[in-house]
Amino acid sequence: MKRRHLIALSAAALARPALAQPAIGGKTSTLIHVPQANLTSLDPVWTTAVVTRNSAGMIFETLYGRDQSLTPQLQMLEGHLVEDNGLRWTMKLRDGLLFHDGTPVLARDCVASLKRWMRRDPIGQTIAERLDELSAADDKTLVWRLKKPFSSLPYALAKTQPSPVIMPERLAMTDPFKQIPEVIGSGPFRYVPDEYVSGHRAVFAKFDRYNPRPEPVSFAAGGYRVMVDRVEWRVIPDASTAAGALSSGEVDWLDAPLPDLLPMLKTKSNVVVAPIDIYGTFGGLRPNHLHGATANPGVRRAMLAAIDQVDVMTAVMGNDPSLYRAPVGFFIPGTPSANEAGMDRVRKRASIDEIKTMLKQAGYANERVVLMHPTDQVYYDAMTHVVADAFRKIGLNVDEQSVDWGTVVERRTSKEPLEKGGWSMFPFGSPAAEYRDPIFATNMRGNGAGAWFGWPSDPEGEAMRATWMDSTDAEEKKRIDAAFQLRAFETVPFIPLGQYLPPAAFRKNLSGLQKGATPVFWNVTKG
Repeated sequence: MKRRHLIALSAAALARPALAQPAIGGKTSTLIHVPQANLTSLDPVWTTAVVTRNSAGMIFETLYGRDQSLTPQLQMLEGHLVEDNGLRWTMKLRDGLLFHDGTPVLARDCVASLKRWMRRDPIGQTIAERLDELSAADDKTLVWRLKKPFSSLPYALAKTQPSPVIMPERLAMTDPFKQIPEVIGSGPFRYVPDEYVSGHRAVFAKFDRYNPRPEPVSFAAGGYRVMVDRVEWRVIPDASTAAGALSSGEVDWLDAPLPDLLPMLKTKSNVVVAPIDIYGTFGGLRPNHLHGATANPGVRRAMLAAIDQVDVMTAVMGNDPSLYRAPVGFFIPGTPSANEAGMDRVRKRASIDEIKTMLKQAGYANERVVLMHPTDQVYYDAMTHVVADAFRKIGLNVDEQSVDWGTVVERRTSKEPLEKGGWSMFPFGSPAAEYRDPIFATNMRGNGAGAWFGWPSDPEGEAMRATWMDSTDAEEKKRIDAAFQLRAFETVPFIPLGQYLPPAAFRKNLSGLQKGATPVFWNVTKG
């Protein structure tokens, strides 16, 4: 299948007038980065938006950080002690931790922050279910008392989307279903609110009082050393304009250049095209399990059958199969829990007539399906074009609503029915590395009101997940992995669309860029 939108970048496009830049005075060193989409929220607990996740890594810190192999390492912590057969964890903060407002980071800030995160994040909710008490023994010491062991605690506390970031207690007391009123962290960059212009610019300045760890940096672990004075995010929705700006040196780094533009960018002697996120993104389609046709599991199974993942990934990444993996199941290939159970559901293509029969048997009666189509996000835009076309071919009444990604982020929180402005489906991308086992594949959770937007309820799947966590038998875990995936093919908590591995593009005078699961901005030098 050919891509839906091809862009011919002409010499005229590269010769566009220079983009306006704010006057910053002096010889301030500024790194200009073009994010995937507009930054509408800076609260990484309130939303799972990719741009929010990426900005959070600059502003906030977590107790543990993942290195390039995704192994958790001590970050805000000096050390930890595990006792009582894994039921008691004692964690001690390292010296020199300060918030951007100049106040010291205390254990009570961490306790409040983690409790807020645990109310929103599916893994955090898992920890909360096993938690007897989380307390601050003194200003530098956190104590976890668990009802059941949770050996993955460091991995969970180093995760992203939503991120277990540490903020001042006064901000962490904010209702997790509301956004924090102020953006204060202890990370290597501080947010500059006075320079924020929605749809245009967000600015992050070096936090001069940040105290890096002594170890060498490896992705999100080790010593974060800021080598520039400022990082400016420049929002450029038009892909050709962004590519032209990179080629001419007006910007330094494109997070997600349009795949059609990669061959052109590779010809530029001053531009490097290379992977930064080496684990990629797991694309999916999230149905609303509360309202309308998508609340019907039979309809969801028909929707799953209608999707050709290779078609979707070709639309997203082009004809180079090295840039995607499809078809995939509910666990990403190469992860511990990946298995073959039920894979015929995505490998064998049913005919349109067969899928229409599935819809009829499910009782579908031409109900409207409100598909939110984020047109300003390159990958989600491509996904949605293919999905909408596939759904119309099988006879679904698709109400495709073109919106920007910021609107999706806001609107997907609503549980209102369709006739009151609700929604049926939206595309998403999650860090592919998280889909490694039933604990971290959070969009497979069926814990109802506590689940991610869409709110699936599946007690049987939740029981399988709990059994997996309690098991110490590797073979039993593999059996549960297979049963869990089969269950997901029946209940369809989300529709897998494939794993995509988009490279970044950046100016050749940048060095020190860290590879991992997200773009990070420390240790980057601009020559």
